[in-house]
Amino acid sequence: MAELHTRGHASAVAFVGRAIRSERPPHALLLVGPPGVGKTTLALDLAAGLLCLDEDPAARPCRECSACRKVDHGNHPDVHVLRPEGAGQQIRLAQVQALVGELSLLPLEGRFRVAIVESAQRLNQDAQNALLKTLEEPGARVCLTLAADESGNLLPTLVSRCARLRLAPLTSEQIVAFLASAGIADASRAAMLARLSGGRPGLAQQLAGEPETVLVHARLARSLLDLAAADRRVRLAAVPALLDDGVALAAAVGSADETDGAPPKSAQRASPAQRRAAVTQVLLVWRDVARDLALANLGARAELRELGLLDDLTAAGAAVDRAALTAFIGRLDGAVAALEAYANPELLLDVLLLEWPRPLIAA
Repeated sequence: MAELHTRGHASAVAFVGRAIRSERPPHALLLVGPPGVGKTTLALDLAAGLLCLDEDPAARPCRECSACRKVDHGNHPDVHVLRPEGAGQQIRLAQVQALVGELSLLPLEGRFRVAIVESAQRLNQDAQNALLKTLEEPGARVCLTLAADESGNLLPTLVSRCARLRLAPLTSEQIVAFLASAGIADASRAAMLARLSGGRPGLAQQLAGEPETVLVHARLARSLLDLAAADRRVRLAAVPALLDDGVALAAAVGSADETDGAPPKSAQRASPAQRRAAVTQVLLVWRDVARDLALANLGARAELRELGLLDDLTAAGAAVDRAALTAFIGRLDGAVAALEAYANPELLLDVLLLEWPRPLIAA
């Protein structure tokens, strides 16, 4: 029986299962979803299934043959993975040209050449154009998977040549079941991690192994909620502390630039790429806090993620202007995309802090 590592995402898993059994995968597949939701896991499941040596297609990937083990260990010669590199964490033209050269060759051991592009939203323009030429004339035994947090930065012509799957966050129940079955956390701790992860199994797993990260996350959420009632001076003065917590979170989830050596302990020592990653983490936590405020405004207390802030969220949520909060959540979504397009991270944070809606009782 086939053994996929992906949890949840039933329709996407069914699509990948059909591609494996038919041995006719799409020449290009675009997976879109938030960080940590399982895009790379699903891409590797597809790679393992296409290269598995089991004679029964319905049993692929078996996870026992030499090909499956090589995919799991990251050393299969027919699997090629691209990741952002260097200052700015981009995927550049030279990386794509090297990949295109590999994909032009016949498979070494398996039935396919498989390529996975992680964080595909970081493909720069030249790299996308080089990849586009490959997608226009794909090889018969080539399967390319692009895993992107969002597709807005990708060329429309590139997107149009891909089969597309969107991976949404899992339910809390699915996250709890995943963590419990893997022996990562007991039921009560798994429930807490499921709330904090926002339905992203990869993030939940990372948080489970880094208890101090959970504390940083809680401190950052507390700070952001308190700042809703603060004046302009206090908000802007809070930026260094917010950035320090963002740096800690970025290092924990592996989103900081690893080419600069050991992760910094403060934003003051961080590289530009690390500061950008830090602000991204602040925005992600902020989005969760703003979401909880919106839910509290609607009286949906049972759905709040930040249960440690339950009373304060309920009080502030009852007093916040719903339209202003909804508009601000949209600004946060746009800000994450703007960071990918190289907006100034500190300036963006300043602007958002000044726009953070104040509860009417604090006015």
